[in-house]
Parts: sequence; C-alpha cells; structure tokens
Amino acid sequence: MSQAILNRHFEIWQRKPLLRAIYKGWYEELCRWLVPGKTLEVGGGSGNFKEAVPQVITTDLVHLPWLDAIVDAQHLPFKVATFYNILIFDVLHHMENPVLFFQEALRILKPGGRVIIMEPYVSWASYPVYRFLHPEPLDLSVDPFQIISRQTVRAPFDANQGIPTLMLERQWTRFRSFFPGFQKIYRKWTGFILYPLSGGFDHPTLIPECWYGPLGRLEGYLAYLGRFLAFRFIVVLEKQDTLASRLTNQKPTCSNPPHEEVGVLL
Repeated sequence: MSQAILNRHFEIWQRKPLLRAIYKGWYEELCRWLVPGKTLEVGGGSGNFKEAVPQVITTDLVHLPWLDAIVDAQHLPFKVATFYNILIFDVLHHMENPVLFFQEALRILKPGGRVIIMEPYVSWASYPVYRFLHPEPLDLSVDPFQIISRQTVRAPFDANQGIPTLMLERQWTRFRSFFPGFQKIYRKWTGFILYPLSGGFDHPTLIPECWYGPLGRLEGYLAYLGRFLAFRFIVVLEKQDTLASRLTNQKPTCSNPPHEEVGVLL
C-alpha cells in the first residue's frame, strides 16, 4: 500500500509541471537553511529533494529504487552527532509519536545542526479545505506530545494534518519545555495561492503553468497575510550546544533506543 502511494506520487510529479515548479521554489528556500555538511532526509517519499541536493541521504519506511535506506523516523539508526541537517517534508503530520522523532533529531544532530521542516499549516483559509476536502484527516483536539502505544501496527500513511501547527506554532511553549535544546530560528507561512490552485498530489491543476510567475509575485505581495491564508509553512529548528542537548545526546529518552549503525541500506 505504501509503495503504491509513493509510486503514484512519483507519476503525478512527472506529469504536473506547475507542481514541480512550486516545489522547486520551496526546495531552493529550504536549501538556503542547510548547514554545510552531511544531510539526512527523513520520509524521502518520491525522492524529489535529491534533485536539488544530490548528496542527501534519502530514507523512508518502504523500499523504493531512488531511496538510500529504510528507516523509522521515530527510531533513527544513526550514531550520536552524525548529521548537520535533517530535512522532513510532509512527514511530521504522518508520525504517530512526533515527540520520539524530535528526541532522535536532537541525538543525531551535531551542535548547531538544523531540522528543516515543510508541513501543512492550518490557517483560516486552509482549515475548511484540509478539514472537508483533503483525503488526510485534520484533528486539532489531540495532544501532539502524548506518546501513543499500540498493540496493532499503524499504517505508515495515516495522518493528522493538524500536528505541525499544534507542535510548532500553537503549542510552541510546550515544545520548548520538551526540547530546550532546539531554538526556532525561522518560520515562514506560504503556499496560499499557487499551491491550492495546483491541486497538489490529489486534485487536478486549476490554472496553466504560465500563471506561475504572476501568481507567485502576488503571493509575495500578500505575504503579510500569511498567518491567515497559508496552506503550508516552513520551520527551521537549530540545535543549541546546551547542557540539555548534551544530556539528550548521552541518554535518549525514547522507549526503544535506536541502533548505533546505519540501518537497512538499499
């Protein structure tokens, strides 16, 4: 099932030039926040970010020919202080226990390393679309910091589009109490004109590709309304060289401690 979804996304990516243009702009912005050094992409999906950063180590839960390794974002099989950057693009809202991912990120990042995040954002404009028209569910009543333990295996593409907004925006004070080793150094609301009109990966494109430039400029002019209109947001977290982060590195608090070697390489 997971492989089928990712293969379908790969096919849609190939035949929707407007979607590729939008993502290219986002990738260029994300790249500007990369610290020079080894970069890990968690949840690489259809492998599109590798076009922007060929040397990135791309991973996901399933085997696909364009990925470098099979790993679980909540139990990353890497040594302490291995990476300078971790990229997650449309992955956080699929995690059942995102707290475990951020614990792992603190552990495997070098001091000064960054988690670069692109996720759905729940604004006044996007809420009705995500709530009633999008195939993935939206529930803002959950506690995103609660650890969920299941007896049955959860499907990898189960989701809650509200998780990123809750953790990284509405409950940021709680996030900081859980992860004092992280500092938010950048946040940008985006994707409030071009992205919904592109149809994403689930709906038809509503405008021709030639509108990309004019509508992109209009979106830039309206950036001050992003909090109210955005469908997406970018967040950059930087690991601080603090006592809290060093303790996190030495003694991970996740329920299943990760392995010390790189996991299943393809």
